[in-house]
Amino acid sequence: MIQLSIAKFRTLQLILVCVLLFSACEKSEQVIAIKEQKPFSPPALDEMVIYEINPNAFSSSKDIQGIQARLDTLKNMGINTIWIMPIYSVGILKSHGSPYCVKNYKEINSSYGTIDEFSFFVQEAHKRNIAVLLDWVANHTSWDNEWMEHPEWYTHDENNNIIQPVGTYWWDVADLNYDNAEMRLAMIEAMSFWVKTTDIDGFRCDKADYIPYDFWKQANDSLKKIPNKQLVMLAEGEREDHFGAGFQLNYSWTFLSTLKNVFAGTQTVNELYAASSSEYAFIPPNSRKLRFTTNNDETATRPPVIVFGGKEGATAASVLSTFMNGVPLFYCGQEVGVNHYDMYNFTNYINWQMNPTMRRNYINMITFYRRSEAARKGVLMTFPHTVIAGFSKSFGTDKIAVIVNTQASQQEYDVPPEIEGNWKNTMNNDAPITLNNTLTVGAYQYYILQK
Repeated sequence: MIQLSIAKFRTLQLILVCVLLFSACEKSEQVIAIKEQKPFSPPALDEMVIYEINPNAFSSSKDIQGIQARLDTLKNMGINTIWIMPIYSVGILKSHGSPYCVKNYKEINSSYGTIDEFSFFVQEAHKRNIAVLLDWVANHTSWDNEWMEHPEWYTHDENNNIIQPVGTYWWDVADLNYDNAEMRLAMIEAMSFWVKTTDIDGFRCDKADYIPYDFWKQANDSLKKIPNKQLVMLAEGEREDHFGAGFQLNYSWTFLSTLKNVFAGTQTVNELYAASSSEYAFIPPNSRKLRFTTNNDETATRPPVIVFGGKEGATAASVLSTFMNGVPLFYCGQEVGVNHYDMYNFTNYINWQMNPTMRRNYINMITFYRRSEAARKGVLMTFPHTVIAGFSKSFGTDKIAVIVNTQASQQEYDVPPEIEGNWKNTMNNDAPITLNNTLTVGAYQYYILQK
């Protein structure tokens, strides 16, 4: 009996050793797999298509899971970078509920989910080759932010009272003092927290023009030291020094305002060409301007279907903002023709079944942009006109031509000799089209052609 027990004991020992060896081998393989797994790299600027998401409007659940549920839809649309509006906890004191009234930079708004859920969402986006940018609010905080324990971190008036940002109506937020070195370090540490904790791919930096150059240089230099991360940094603003501070992208406000005026008939297409060219006059070669017809601020007053004369005009304007040498941005809902700002309030949400033809046109446009090297990287040649935007782009053997009527009336367009000849109409299943002498272009009609 004793010998049998000893035999059983030795057998159990052997089994235990085998289990431990198997477990060790399995863990070793997992470690090797993790080490061999390449860090996610966001798309290059000349590949990038950005989509801005308002969590309160994007889905009926109004949370991170609601965004995650539509990742495949975004991928199939041609989107490879998403910018999510602020998801942090929102202040209560003096607040009207704006997500840009941040109570805690390292805390997610509980209505959106948890940080763990957000981290999983980022992983799911990366699986689909979609980069994730967070909206970063560095200019101000809520009045009940924990940083209020450090009053010296804020701007004061002559009576030593903390103030809202000077020259604004933003009474719900308190202005930060960028003369304070400790506050700067806390801000950079909070930004690093999201990169290291959730593996996001960069930031869209709110009101970047309001914040000193030397802080952005300090922040970008610090963030670039995070190992195994390539970050996309987008500045909301037009300052030329953003690029020297480490941003790759900033806004095309001049292009947008001119585009609006062209569709309104108060400026010419030639002036749009000039605005586009002027925005690139002083920026480094490896940088880009963000081109768009709307965003959260623009739609908060007038959605693009109102600004540009309806669904057809809004789509035609998007063709120009997409193909005229920038990184295209789309705001959630513009592709289905949202026609009132209240779709983005805290009670409503976007009806994705609206205007299916319009949405299909956006998908076709973005899909072609993604697959055409000429569209993304080509040398731009513009053809003078007052109301018809006509231009070509070439890259290697790839050549495209774009013709857009910016007016609500039919136009006769004298085809420039440079684009006469045979083309494929990419928005009509590559149907052949020949451009000779004169082309009749309907109200807000557009052509995106490829050789």
